[in-house]
Amino acid sequence: MLHTMTGSPGARRPGGIVLALVTLLFAIGCEVPDTEAAARSVGMVWGTPEAEVFEEEYAGPPAVGSTLTLAPHLAPLEPGNRTHEVRLDVVKQEVEVANGVRYEAWTFGGSVPGPVLHVREGDRVIFTMKNRSNEAVQVTEPANGGAPFLSQLAEDDYHKATPATMPMVHSMDLHSGTVAADDKWRSIAPGQTIRFEWVANYPGVYLYHCGTPSMLQHMAMGQYGAVVVSPRDGFPTDDIVDREYVIVQSEFYLTQDDNGTYVYDLDAAQARNPSIVAFNGHRDRHMVDPLDAVEGERVRLYVLNVGPNDMSSFHVVGGIFDRVWYEGNVENEWRGMQTVLLGASNGAVVEFIVPEAGKYVMVDHEMVDAERGAKGIIQARPRMIP
Repeated sequence: MLHTMTGSPGARRPGGIVLALVTLLFAIGCEVPDTEAAARSVGMVWGTPEAEVFEEEYAGPPAVGSTLTLAPHLAPLEPGNRTHEVRLDVVKQEVEVANGVRYEAWTFGGSVPGPVLHVREGDRVIFTMKNRSNEAVQVTEPANGGAPFLSQLAEDDYHKATPATMPMVHSMDLHSGTVAADDKWRSIAPGQTIRFEWVANYPGVYLYHCGTPSMLQHMAMGQYGAVVVSPRDGFPTDDIVDREYVIVQSEFYLTQDDNGTYVYDLDAAQARNPSIVAFNGHRDRHMVDPLDAVEGERVRLYVLNVGPNDMSSFHVVGGIFDRVWYEGNVENEWRGMQTVLLGASNGAVVEFIVPEAGKYVMVDHEMVDAERGAKGIIQARPRMIP
């Protein structure tokens, strides 16, 4: 089972203390503050140092950080808050996203989607990104000092990636950060590095993506990933969850040119007509490599719909989501959901109990997207009786 440090309901909701303070202030005739705003702001950090843009002679791993993993993996977190030093460089890779379909993707760290970053509410992230779009960077060979993401990518090389180059301006937009976008999310040229800080003020399942125009093109080319910000005091079910996985849904807009090479299809992207819709970057990935479970277990899925254009009606055939936290926030709880509707850049944490051994198919219940590849299997094994 997964065991996470949890606090009492009162610890998760400071509003009781604030309400008592407001009652006292009212009794003695003082001005009463906005209790809801005060409760929300407890423990939050506003304002971080200005971003730095510089040049460096760095040629090391394109992903560095102990909590960067390859979806569907999610890194464990130590109890309490900490500061994470994270590097996620821009590198171009030729990748496979369906059998026989390869294209030159623009990536963060070397895969589509990019690495999953896992932090806790209240953690600080010192983020570094070098634009290495002008370098041929190998991402599937062991690299000293690299994130777990790189060893997982080398072991599960579903992209069959090969290095490529295309010098181009890029940027990073982390939806999990509350910062001045014109400072932290600024674009940098090939060879430049940007470094900035942000604090995870709100729990959730967040999108990150390149924010350089055309954002539609940069995202459709593969520049996106997920940040999971776990609640400071965890979820109520942390002690009874048996397995957890990250599922990132996204769309590919590809067509063949005169040479038979797959390239970005601008017309299809603008018409919202994807050629492939995939879970975790390949239309067949979790059909041929199912996620593991055992009958009777509670499974938690951190689900992110990247888009960049369409909605997702996320469903597990044969299961009912008995707990759903929309956007991954403990305050947004639903029960007994058959399907969770996610717009572009929306996320959710969903849980269900595997009733018996068998195959449980994850799908986007917008059937055209399922037929374009938005499906995968959770394979539940029989429980072994001692």
